[in-house]
Amino acid sequence: MISHETFDIICWIWIAVAVIIFPILLKVKQPYGRHSKNNWGPMINNRLGWFIMEFPSLAIFGYFVIFKANLLNALILLPAFLWMLHYIHRVLIFPLQIRTARKKIPVLIVLLAFIFNIINGFLNGYWFVQFAPDYRSGVLINLRLIAGVIIFISGFAINKYHDSILIKLRPTSGNGYKIPYGGLFEYVSCPNFLGEIISWSGFALVAFNLPALSFLVWTIVNLTTRALDHHRWYIKEFPEYDKERRALIPFLL
Repeated sequence: MISHETFDIICWIWIAVAVIIFPILLKVKQPYGRHSKNNWGPMINNRLGWFIMEFPSLAIFGYFVIFKANLLNALILLPAFLWMLHYIHRVLIFPLQIRTARKKIPVLIVLLAFIFNIINGFLNGYWFVQFAPDYRSGVLINLRLIAGVIIFISGFAINKYHDSILIKLRPTSGNGYKIPYGGLFEYVSCPNFLGEIISWSGFALVAFNLPALSFLVWTIVNLTTRALDHHRWYIKEFPEYDKERRALIPFLL
């Protein structure tokens, strides 16, 4: 068993790693999707790679909360439900929806994401087993839980809605890209990423622990840099692209 103090130190180190990586990702494009390159080593099918790299978050966290944690505790049940809602869709449904039959992803990227999700799934799942406090009804706690759930669901809806727009743009055969329109695409290049950041902000509010905070920091680091890459790509590939759009946050970033 890991002591609470040691566990907190591990989480702070994990957050520090994300902060250190942030300026690196601002300069180095993550080579998958529209930025995919063949010079990052062996490649595998995009759908298979997506499933492999995301699966640990579902399996490890799911094992802890389903078989080890007290799901009668609302402070465990609510965040566990939100996590599983996201990852059941992300691991089992989303890979079947995306139209990237001929796309490939570097094995190195899959491996790095796989390792990240092992660590992230472990930290979040382990906390709920070993350190979660008992639920005590109170105005502040209840308001925090309600607000967190609303924020998460709002972000989840934003993410899935704009993902569906992108999926519909992709032809059933081939991997061509088009300019997306509708919803928040009128203001930013990557509203699906914005929705995911909002979701994990809500999760962090519900869970209210260091592992959830660390996941939020990593999400912001990863999706902010990727949104900036996408935004620059759109401007480069489409001369008619709306220059008033921002990358991630309407009117700001």
